[in-house]
Amino acid sequence: MSTTGRVTAAFAAAAAGERAALIGYLPAGFPDTVTATKAALAMAQAGADIIEVGLPYSDPLMDGPVIADAVHRALKNGARVKDVLDTVHAIAEAGTAVLVMTYWNPVDQYGVDAFARDLANAGGAGLITPDLTPEEAGPWLAAAEKHGLDRVFLVAPSSTTQRIARIADVCRGFVYAASLMGITGTREAVSSSAEGLVSRVREHTSLPVAVGLGVSTRDQAAQVATFADGVIVGSAFVRRLAAASDPDTAVAGVRALAADLAAGVRRQ
Repeated sequence: MSTTGRVTAAFAAAAAGERAALIGYLPAGFPDTVTATKAALAMAQAGADIIEVGLPYSDPLMDGPVIADAVHRALKNGARVKDVLDTVHAIAEAGTAVLVMTYWNPVDQYGVDAFARDLANAGGAGLITPDLTPEEAGPWLAAAEKHGLDRVFLVAPSSTTQRIARIADVCRGFVYAASLMGITGTREAVSSSAEGLVSRVREHTSLPVAVGLGVSTRDQAAQVATFADGVIVGSAFVRRLAAASDPDTAVAGVRALAADLAAGVRRQ
């Protein structure tokens, strides 16, 4: 399969299995590029349907302390856009749908069309852009259309009906529903606003709706999977990498957590 449509196909396969898709996030270059790539591949092998590769950024305003520290360390170790694209390429070559999660400034500095071209050439399926609004997204929407890339924008519990409709209209691949206001990070319980937000989004689009921010356990994944098309997990995976004493332990930790979460979305 070409990379175009891989995200859609992943959601369709999950739906055919009467379950939600599991989407896992890891930043490129943490704790190093090789280990990050191996961890992402292990995540996919253990049951993640889609992988988000984070592009390290010096001012990660929406990220909680776990991810913020990881991307800081990745940058300190010299992680660059090339490392992100190399990681994307390895995941895509293994047959898993992969998107880049990035703040907008690095893409703008790189050159929007050039970034889209190089991402497509690496096998990436598209971008998740948490701080880009539809009103400012003209160059990205054009580049995504030109290079066949998905564009995923975020909605939040505070989003108005009109805002949800606007964002859903420009999304391709899926809509990212941030289940709570604030920074990323694991939570002891899934936000009570998550299910209502998914319902509100579905009034305006037939695209899959995936819920992120806070999921870290099998039970939480199973809970979200009862009402969302996708379950997004980030900080819990990054914490496994950060806590590991060596690369092999880091990869094994990510693999084990992915398998547990995959069992959750499959309600096993």
